[in-house]
Amino acid sequence: MTACIRLALLCLLWLALPAGANVRQAPEPELRDLLQRTVSEADSFVDRYDAEVWLLDMSTRLSRYMPDAQARLTLLKQVHHEASKAGLKPDLVLALIHVESRFDRFAISSVGAQGMMQVMTFWKAELGREQDNLTDNATNLRYGCTILSYYLKKENGDLNRALARYNGSLGKTTYSGKVVGYWQDYWYVKP
Repeated sequence: MTACIRLALLCLLWLALPAGANVRQAPEPELRDLLQRTVSEADSFVDRYDAEVWLLDMSTRLSRYMPDAQARLTLLKQVHHEASKAGLKPDLVLALIHVESRFDRFAISSVGAQGMMQVMTFWKAELGREQDNLTDNATNLRYGCTILSYYLKKENGDLNRALARYNGSLGKTTYSGKVVGYWQDYWYVKP
């Protein structure tokens, strides 16, 4: 990708970011190199350009919660892979993670849910996989995305009901409203 195209891409991304987002004029050279390596390893994107645009955009948005660029790009690649595999929008999964754990992989709720997507530990026993570590991002994302996808299908595409099921608050709208709010205000990627 030429320097002119990169500059144009960065300008477009800057204009598309939500108000108040933590924005830099251009990515640091180390981040650019890391992003290029990550893009070439990303297997859930249709093409390289889509990967570069999405990863750069989301990395910029996520930087306030995860300062380490390598950790951010690794997580974003995992989120995109697991969400896509489960038929979910990766930006919706980021909004759910934002609400559930604020991107803390070691988060544990008062009822024992673990990891970024706050997966309940009983699922490990249900699957006969007691050895699974729910604070491992790849494992947590696989469980969480699969569960949310299942609930979305069970609720015939009704996102609010699916999110309420995911949270264990079916019949209430507070949780789903919060996730959808973060999705629309901060994480949503316009097609």
